Amino acid sequence: LTRPGRIRAIPAENRAELMSKLYRYLVAGAITAVVLFLVWYFSNVVAYILVSAVLAIIGKPLTDLLSGLHVRRTRFPRSLAALCTLLAIWVVVVGVFWLFVPIVFQKIREFSSLDVPQIIQSFQEPLMSLESFIRRVFSISESEFSLVDAISEQIKPLLDIGVINNLLSSIVTTVGDTVIAAFSISFITFFFLKESHLFTDMVVIMFPKKYEPNITRALDSVTHLLIRYFTGIVAESSIMTLIVSLGLLMLGFSVHNALVIGLIVGVLNVIPYLGPWIGAAAGIFIGVAGTAGGDVSTAGLAMRVAGTILVAQGIDNFVLQPVLYSNRAKAHPLEIFLVILIAGSLAGVLGMLLAIPAYNVIRVFAKEFFNNFRVVQKLTEKI
Repeated sequence: LTRPGRIRAIPAENRAELMSKLYRYLVAGAITAVVLFLVWYFSNVVAYILVSAVLAIIGKPLTDLLSGLHVRRTRFPRSLAALCTLLAIWVVVVGVFWLFVPIVFQKIREFSSLDVPQIIQSFQEPLMSLESFIRRVFSISESEFSLVDAISEQIKPLLDIGVINNLLSSIVTTVGDTVIAAFSISFITFFFLKESHLFTDMVVIMFPKKYEPNITRALDSVTHLLIRYFTGIVAESSIMTLIVSLGLLMLGFSVHNALVIGLIVGVLNVIPYLGPWIGAAAGIFIGVAGTAGGDVSTAGLAMRVAGTILVAQGIDNFVLQPVLYSNRAKAHPLEIFLVILIAGSLAGVLGMLLAIPAYNVIRVFAKEFFNNFRVVQKLTEKI
């Protein structure tokens, strides 16, 4: 025991151990800073590698299936299986673009020529009720505020033909970069498919050898998790797109409107909590704006789109999700909600789409290397 107010001296061997730990932490911090700088500086290359790794994860089951076949007692070559898988991925990607991109561009051109006041006029009754409520609450006279005019002024710039042309021009100017990216990703993906442990080896060699078992174990867990997640996501999104599109076609919507709404709902549906609401709002707007002026009233069009999406969501919640995967995120709903909000503020819609898989990857590595921290133990107790 020491006397009150007196500091006990630290033994020399303990001081040496503390200095050694401090030195290791400083070196690890410096190495981490250098790695993060290189990742930022070569962000395009890193993005190509990560996209290729995801595509290889998605295509791995098909590659394994093909490479396990025997043709005339000869095993199907792994390289040929990887090439067939890569071609299958490209067929799917090109098919989706060939089907949906012309429709989306046609819809953009249609929106650029829409009569915005006429569209808003179709919402006249609910807007007038809302406008009357606002005037009554804030004591604003009719000459000082018009909700219809305010909405028109906000929407017109978005549908201006100049904005549409600039968007199309910017897309055209990026064709060259897209070709380079497509070739690079295809080249890298082929070798990731051919040599299934290549990506793991690339990651492992960046760390000391004593951490190799931890890295390998974490990457195996991540690979299994992402295979289940992305295959489930692709299947769920495709089925949702098909259900909504067919439902709207049966209700009398045009092929273009039905496919665009179905695509938007299917893609945004992969974002937990927020995605279905955003997709439903966008779908109702496109359905009403693109079909207004026909025999069906605005309220009828909105109800048809909303009803179709509601039925599709019911099928998704009670059939698709339980069949395709169980408990996608394995985290508290509030935790996932905050992660999605943070990812959306950092990287927009793309960040929201990738928030859950990225968060799960971070949790897997945190559990492997920092499991002595209480916060990590709490966040990773379900994985």
